[in-house]
Amino acid sequence: MLLILFLISLIVLFLLILKFKVEPFIALLITSFALALAVGTPIAEASTIIAEGFGGTLAGVGILIGLGIVFGQFLAKSGAVEKIAEGILSVTGIKKSPAGLAMTGTLVSIPVFFDAAFVILNKVIKSLATKTGIAKITFVTALAVGLIVSHSMVIPTPGPLVVADNIGVDLGIFLIFGIFTAVIATLVGGYGYGMFIGKRMKVKDVEEELEELEEEVAEDTGAKKKINKKLSFGLLLLPIVLILSNTVAQLLIPDNPLSGFFAFVGDKNVALLISVLVALIVLRPYIAGDYAAQFNQSMADAGSILLITGAGGAFGAVINASGMGDYLIDMMTGFNIHILLLAFIFTQILRASLGSATVALVTTSSILGPQIADLAVSPVLLALAICSGAIGLSLPNDSGFWVVNRFGNLTVPQTLKAWSLGGFIAGLTGLTLVYIMHFVTLMV
Repeated sequence: MLLILFLISLIVLFLLILKFKVEPFIALLITSFALALAVGTPIAEASTIIAEGFGGTLAGVGILIGLGIVFGQFLAKSGAVEKIAEGILSVTGIKKSPAGLAMTGTLVSIPVFFDAAFVILNKVIKSLATKTGIAKITFVTALAVGLIVSHSMVIPTPGPLVVADNIGVDLGIFLIFGIFTAVIATLVGGYGYGMFIGKRMKVKDVEEELEELEEEVAEDTGAKKKINKKLSFGLLLLPIVLILSNTVAQLLIPDNPLSGFFAFVGDKNVALLISVLVALIVLRPYIAGDYAAQFNQSMADAGSILLITGAGGAFGAVINASGMGDYLIDMMTGFNIHILLLAFIFTQILRASLGSATVALVTTSSILGPQIADLAVSPVLLALAICSGAIGLSLPNDSGFWVVNRFGNLTVPQTLKAWSLGGFIAGLTGLTLVYIMHFVTLMV
């Protein structure tokens, strides 16, 4: 009965979001209350479980999500994203430019949301395709997959942050393993598959309406003063270096008074706050338009993500309170499905069905997180397996699907072959790397 109710709750959630176009935040809360009542939870207790699940999720990552979105917004508006792309492409050269663009996506998507980053970098695609003679769809696939891999796997993006918090993983360690896995997955699913499909698929020229739309974006992101590459890369790496400084200090000088300083500046909230303060001061000359309006827009974007993230945590809390999480683990174990594979499959199902990588990551980690002590598997590898499951199989119920479709100027079948399948290959690559690391740890 628990399994049946769980499946019904997922169907209800899918229908609310996809059929009736209910906002994910409201849909998740409705489903959470309905599921709690269906399993016999008293109304007052159901409300408490949902509130605690909502608040507990945001207690760990709420500040980070808000700061991370502000940081990414100002990087995008200042023109730093384009400079980062120029810097990477100058290293890889023209011949390897698809690999360079894929790596650009991987880096840029750490602070900047997928949709905004793809729109901003789309003009780089057209320029490179013209200069190199390489099929445009190769660049579209490379960039899109690079963006979605980091969006699903590398902190301080909201989804991976929630996964790390729910599973109980050190952020510095998770960041190192996440970047390593993301780079290889991007090279395989973005660059490798992009080159493969580019030889087999032709895409028509960009339509005038898309050029007009991009001109509007360019006006919106145009800077009063041109930012340089060093400053762009420096700001991008600042929060990463600060977070890693704490992890390195604890490993090398754990009892040294200096480690206390690094523990403070490397704390996830402090590191992002420092990065935002630096960005607000340093990037002011490079941002056109109303500075306060840019900040307010980033706050509005953060509010939406925070609500969805908290509601996903509430849904996971109801599932665990009902005993459903334990039952699912026991059932899959009885089928001899390894926990890392289960984490990947479960996240992938939610990702494909709901069209949201963030909701899939929050829900799966909320279910598996409380079970971590009994799972006999590395928390870091479990977190990476969950994140790998959120990468691929983006379908038409995902807004990112239509961003790639429209700005890449692809047909729907082409989008499925390039973007959806490319992401799936990248996700499988991530899972493969997770299992390689798992077997290595077993042998050691």
